[in-house]
Amino acid sequence: MQGNIDDIINYWIEKSKESLESSRNEFRAGRLSFSVNRIYYSCFYIVCAILLKKGLKFKKHSGVRAAFHQHLVKPGLITREQGLLYDELFEARQRGDYIELINFEQTQVEDWIVRTEGFISEIKTLIIESQIPPAKPEA
Repeated sequence: MQGNIDDIINYWIEKSKESLESSRNEFRAGRLSFSVNRIYYSCFYIVCAILLKKGLKFKKHSGVRAAFHQHLVKPGLITREQGLLYDELFEARQRGDYIELINFEQTQVEDWIVRTEGFISEIKTLIIESQIPPAKPEA
């Protein structure tokens, strides 16, 4: 079973990498809303990977987000700033996907891309180094 889990974790890591590259392409093409969407998903996929490494799997973004904070930010495995970045990107993606006439500033999107590179790198390091204790069963 662990072989399958590792394959799925690697799948999410690769999707994260592809989404970040896609965000850069959308940014260069001036499609900032699409870039924001891909930035968020690059974080979402890597968060899914690390949560799966902890033995956790969710069907909704809200569950992933809550578990990320509960199991990684709150215990200090991920910095509070990284937790805030994930929240910021979640909200930005929501606005970009569902609010009409939304515009993003080029400098803001560029900053998110740079910060997301660090976010992904930090989480990938945790996954690779296996510094992630399994989630404790809820009492």
